[in-house]
Amino acid sequence: MPKSRAIPVTTYISHEDIERKIYSIRGKRVMLDQDLSGLYEVETGALNRAVRRNIYRFPEDFMFQLTPEEFENLRCQFGISSWGGRRYTPQAFTEQGIAMLSSVLNSKKAIRANILIIRTFTRIREFLITHKDLQRKIDELEKKYEDHGQQIQSIFEAIRMLLEPPVNPNKRPFGFQA
Repeated sequence: MPKSRAIPVTTYISHEDIERKIYSIRGKRVMLDQDLSGLYEVETGALNRAVRRNIYRFPEDFMFQLTPEEFENLRCQFGISSWGGRRYTPQAFTEQGIAMLSSVLNSKKAIRANILIIRTFTRIREFLITHKDLQRKIDELEKKYEDHGQQIQSIFEAIRMLLEPPVNPNKRPFGFQA
């Protein structure tokens, strides 16, 4: 019986775990090298060396290095100690850069993690598109029925409240806050 070419995707990494590692920096959704190396189960230095050996595969829209100010902001946000730690500011990888990493890191663990990461980015993108379409439709309905008074306005306000994400005090904010 021939071997299957499909690489089984493990479930020990959840989409929520990956979503917590996606930040918004410079208007782009990115993941940091240290988070990616943890998911790929390689050292951060090894990941960055592999990238440097193949730097021509990573243009600026695939990967960029954080400025000291951006890194300091992250450190303050996470409460990271200033003692020890990194010598250099982290690399930030966009979705395209993460996809390119699969050609640089060719282990089965890295490929499995990469599949999950790309699926998570796709899920986030689909959610944002759906949310924007729904918001546009509500705005159109509101304009169409604005003559019908306060009753319909209160219905639209209730719908908008339902669209707001629930406030979870235990979850850290999504994205990079500049």
